[in-house]
Amino acid sequence: MEILLDEVESLEAILMEDVSIIRNQESGFPELIETTVFPTVGGDVDRQYVCVTLQVMPQLGYPDVKPQFKLRNPRGLSDSSINAIEEAMRKKLEECIGQAVVFDLIEIVREHLTDSNLPSGQCVVCLYGFQEGDEFTKTVCYHYLHSYCLARHLNASRRNYQEEYDKLPGWQKKQAKPYQATCPVCRESISDEVEPLDCAQPPVELENAPNFQLTEEIRDLQAKMADLFLRQKIRGGIIDVDADEGNVISIDNDEDTPDGQKASDTSPDEPPPENLPQTPTRRGGGYPHQRGITRSSQQRTHHAGNHNHSYRRNHRNRRSGPGRDQPCGSHPR
Repeated sequence: MEILLDEVESLEAILMEDVSIIRNQESGFPELIETTVFPTVGGDVDRQYVCVTLQVMPQLGYPDVKPQFKLRNPRGLSDSSINAIEEAMRKKLEECIGQAVVFDLIEIVREHLTDSNLPSGQCVVCLYGFQEGDEFTKTVCYHYLHSYCLARHLNASRRNYQEEYDKLPGWQKKQAKPYQATCPVCRESISDEVEPLDCAQPPVELENAPNFQLTEEIRDLQAKMADLFLRQKIRGGIIDVDADEGNVISIDNDEDTPDGQKASDTSPDEPPPENLPQTPTRRGGGYPHQRGITRSSQQRTHHAGNHNHSYRRNHRNRRSGPGRDQPCGSHPR
């Protein structure tokens, strides 16, 4: 415990605001040590193209017990680079059991970042990778794009904004937010200065890429996609807005009307046919037939009414004297 507390104190003194320590509220044990690691570039912050956040979770019994660690929010690093860093850290933990090791883990991450201080992956605009000689730009959110591609992205987004702005009525233009350039990866606000990027050269892979040619493979793929589109449209999976603009949703009801027609056959805007009866017909022993009410339910209702009527009549008879009660249903109609 004392070794860990001394190490944490040293980390806070050296890294200051660049390290975050989360302690247990009851015991004060440091449960999480977090810091964002950058490559060593001699103080030129603009040349720090990669970074990663290191989290170290000391366990009870540290340093005799190995701490756990995580690499979070990697920027500009490929999966192979991250795997190499994790493997080097696991090897260091095996070698340094019984010793304070957090400083060593930070230095391992920093060394790997310095050796691979070139963004990996692809530019999200042109979908080509970064090669030696390419001019690229690092955004404030640590995403990388070719400077040539970023300039065209900013010009296109500003042009689209202006086109949509010109379509607005006057009262909405006053309420519209001003144009703000955003990162094409995470939509974070970025600088919209295009002039320094306009003179950038196209990426190497883009310059050397062959011209597009329509091959048989692409034709087969287009035919398959056309068949899929038609099949989905027939099944209702694709809505044609222009064709369905004037349609009205209707609900079919299979319940028969008295004249034998379906309820859905009569439009709600049309008057009812003249031959429909204006008074309810009598069915089943003279009870009025009502839609949705069965004969048994009508009999139960009528029988309950007789019960109530008989109860009131018998109650009056009991007050007037014995022997006057009548059974249910025996009273004269």
